Amino acid sequence: MNKNVFLLSGCQALLTTGNILLVSVVALIGQSLAASPTLTTFPVATQFIGLMIATIPASLIMRKIGRKNGFYLGNSVGISGAVVCILALNSGAFYLFSIGTFLLGIGIGFGTLYRFAAVEVCPPESKSKAISFVMAGGVIAAVIGPQLAIFSQDLLDSSEFGGAFLGLLCLYTIALIMLFFTHIPHEKIDETEAEQRSLARIISQPVFIIAVIVAMVSYVVMNLLMTATPLAMARCGFSFSQAANVIEWHVLGMFAPSFFTGSLINRFGIYPMMYAGAVFMLGCIGINLMGVSEWHFWTALLLLGVGWNFMFISATQLLTSTYLPAEKAKSQAANEFIVFSMVTLSALSSGWLEATLGWQAMNWIVLPLVLWALAVIFFIGRIDSQKKASLVAS
Repeated sequence: MNKNVFLLSGCQALLTTGNILLVSVVALIGQSLAASPTLTTFPVATQFIGLMIATIPASLIMRKIGRKNGFYLGNSVGISGAVVCILALNSGAFYLFSIGTFLLGIGIGFGTLYRFAAVEVCPPESKSKAISFVMAGGVIAAVIGPQLAIFSQDLLDSSEFGGAFLGLLCLYTIALIMLFFTHIPHEKIDETEAEQRSLARIISQPVFIIAVIVAMVSYVVMNLLMTATPLAMARCGFSFSQAANVIEWHVLGMFAPSFFTGSLINRFGIYPMMYAGAVFMLGCIGINLMGVSEWHFWTALLLLGVGWNFMFISATQLLTSTYLPAEKAKSQAANEFIVFSMVTLSALSSGWLEATLGWQAMNWIVLPLVLWALAVIFFIGRIDSQKKASLVAS
């Protein structure tokens, strides 16, 4: 991989480290500050609302000012969000804290495009490996994120977990420095001004539908279960450090396979890897339904991470085959908006579902989603294959 893919991988690692840090602490902070248990994951939801709102503007802004300047902007908004969260924790202000996580979400929304930037700075034949390499930056996050959450828990005397957001400031600042040394070429004029298909025509393609639904289901299921895990473990009597370690192994499952996921896609194909990811997610649900020991949480969340990795990376590569260069910005924006609007709803409902229905009921709820994704891959994938076969025959 070239230097730019390596630097983008580093930026992705820093962003994901911050994300895992947030996963480890935000729901618990919400639990301590919220007036009602149903509002526990409201700060998590506002984070994803910020992410969802940023998805379309981020792509369009980057089309105008370039990827690099767009990433500068996203990191700067993230830094401001971390500052607001620190101020909110010092004063015990729940809704101010939610505003801070909203700003963090906007910054993360810009950062989700690192994987697309990696595709643009490498040869076409290296697409899947570039996406995988950038996503592999999360392995660093898997180790550092939860440990940073534990280390920073009492770092600031003024507030519990306030040190976590001081750590976020450092992570986003280092990302800004790494971006300075990254070269991401601007789009050529003929690519941005070329004739384009309508967005309706692009998103109605069978492969686009598959890519969006698989990415959406994998992220929604993963986010619902991951966000509720610290709450469920606390309810079962486990300590914060035990929950953080489970999240650490979960994130390793999310990103460690990225070192070879691209090669597996090249060897076995996109659809088989989507099937494999769905099977891992079904394994996660099965183990969660069997019990609530630390072993159950650890094993299930590890499988959940691997399933997400196979499904999400495969969906990302499939998506890149559905649009022309001139259609890139609006196609990526549509995908990110659809996926993360659903993820936002999952974040908003996660705390309520865990508090009212319980941990195991949540697993029964997500089971039909995974089965739906499998059905979409099978039936719409067959329609697309038949259409291609008929075009070749004619």
